[in-house]
Amino acid sequence: MGSEMNQILEMQREAPVKLATLIAGKSEDALRRTPAPGKWSVVEVIAHMAEDELATSWRYRQMLEHIGTPLPGFDQDEWARRGQYAQWDLRDALEMFRLLRAAVSRLSDEDLERRAPGGREPIGRLLRGIAAHDLYHAGQIQLIKRLA
Repeated sequence: MGSEMNQILEMQREAPVKLATLIAGKSEDALRRTPAPGKWSVVEVIAHMAEDELATSWRYRQMLEHIGTPLPGFDQDEWARRGQYAQWDLRDALEMFRLLRAAVSRLSDEDLERRAPGGREPIGRLLRGIAAHDLYHAGQIQLIKRLA
């Protein structure tokens, strides 16, 4: 495994701790406040990250089990609405994210080389996208904390 992949996997492992650090010392009320109408609160962002991790974990497993199986996307706003992200318990969302993320660290080098449906990209390369997703939402949380 290359050094870039090691860095990406390390970012994956550190993400739950980084999220916990970002919200440390903030009141529950502050974390539930939205920065503007129709925008997510910090709690909603973390609930989204937990459910996105659920979908991503399932996708990795499908890629490992069924090479070439189409993997449907999902509408994050629909999941947020139906999942009532604003009502989530923050600790539950963080724990769900942490547990699902820990499963990724158990993928072997061989697993990380398995190709996505249609042979496009290996799982390891898709992890880069998740790392970018984590960075985006960490920045979003920092912005919400300033605005809310």
